[in-house]
Amino acid sequence: MKNSTQQLRSTSPAFLQALLKSERLRIRVVLAAIGAAFAVRTVRTAILFNHENLTLWLITTAFIAVILACELMILRAVDRALKDGHDLPNGVWITNIVIETSLPGLALAFLSAGVPDAAYRALANPVVLVYFVFIILSTLRLDPATCRISGAVAALSYLLAAAYLGWRPAFGTTESVLSPDRTVVGFALTFVIGGYVAGAVAGEIRKQVEAALREAETKRQVERLQHDLEVARSIQQSLLPVGAPEVGGFEIAAWNQPADQTGGDYYDWQVFPDGKLLAVLGDVTGHGIGPALLAAVCRAYVRATFTPDGDLLSAMQRVNGALARDVGPRRFVTFVALRCAPESPRVEMLSAGHGPLLVYHIREDRFDELQAQGLPLGLMPDMGSEPPKMLELESGDLLVITTDGFFEWANAQEEQFGIERMEDVIRAVKDKSPREIIAALYKAVIEFSGGTPQDDDLTALIVKRK
Repeated sequence: MKNSTQQLRSTSPAFLQALLKSERLRIRVVLAAIGAAFAVRTVRTAILFNHENLTLWLITTAFIAVILACELMILRAVDRALKDGHDLPNGVWITNIVIETSLPGLALAFLSAGVPDAAYRALANPVVLVYFVFIILSTLRLDPATCRISGAVAALSYLLAAAYLGWRPAFGTTESVLSPDRTVVGFALTFVIGGYVAGAVAGEIRKQVEAALREAETKRQVERLQHDLEVARSIQQSLLPVGAPEVGGFEIAAWNQPADQTGGDYYDWQVFPDGKLLAVLGDVTGHGIGPALLAAVCRAYVRATFTPDGDLLSAMQRVNGALARDVGPRRFVTFVALRCAPESPRVEMLSAGHGPLLVYHIREDRFDELQAQGLPLGLMPDMGSEPPKMLELESGDLLVITTDGFFEWANAQEEQFGIERMEDVIRAVKDKSPREIIAALYKAVIEFSGGTPQDDDLTALIVKRK
């Protein structure tokens, strides 16, 4: 079974890139350290030049050449993997660990001949310190198991090199723990412990890398989502009518502001060749991408179904049937359609689950709150509904249709704006244009909310008889 690092390596391209870059850094540090050690050895040989030092320098040079060849081969493989975007085979990683951690043992075996006492040859050579360099650098592989393997291979190669140099383990003796024979074992155990310590450090580094990668990936996903939402918002806004319709005897305005970047409310109108106007307002349950898509579907159905002289109820029933087939049982649309003709005071209106609808009679200074005639669209395959209402609007009368985002917006005390406050605002600005009335409603609800967030979409459609 793969360990967590291997699983992450295989599923996260970002982590794989981070791992390979870390390995490349580790190899470069090893090459730099080897270069520095070789330079020091060369200067020392030049200063203390004799036949023995020259021989050791040549052996060291050959040994370093082998190390450089191995490291450069791995570095080339890592660079190629980074370029191609794939991982190195597990065999390459393990082989590199074994070879790299065994090389100090070879150096120890062949560069310790100058020490006369065999018991001290594995202790007196500074090459022993190279083991710690490789174990420390193994943390850059970001894999605790690799660090532990490095420590174990270091201990094994050290013991083999010590045995080659004449060291023999002392079992069942009374020698001090500081004796050379026992100190060799202590060094080997130190390498093993060092591998576990390095593994713990590598594990912590890996956690930080994983957290940083997850944060970066989350940020990229959020940015992509924000971009997609902006595109969806621009498309949805482009589906709303531009400008106000020209219908003799009427002044009409509408406005929409989603709670999110996209929303489930929409309004639309069509002015037919004979001058008649069809205006609609829909409110899909919820807000966001899903309701926005359903609102666009509803708009398309309405535009394809409603005609200047066709029956509103029949057209709405056809739209309801199409939506009921397309949407799930938990989605529906409250919908209002109204139709009027130039210079005629009559407005034909049909509401599917949308209400209350406010009609303000300016002469009597009176509001009528009209309720829906039928069920919301998409709720059931067969839409039961009363016939459309015929409204007679006199000069200055207003038909105000809003979504519930207006009157259900609550303040910090959880008190809703309500229908009565809407009526008060409308009464106060009754002489203004529909666009100004909508602006006054929005201003009033914002002031009433006291800074509470907008939880629902806001849409308003106002028809005023001139």
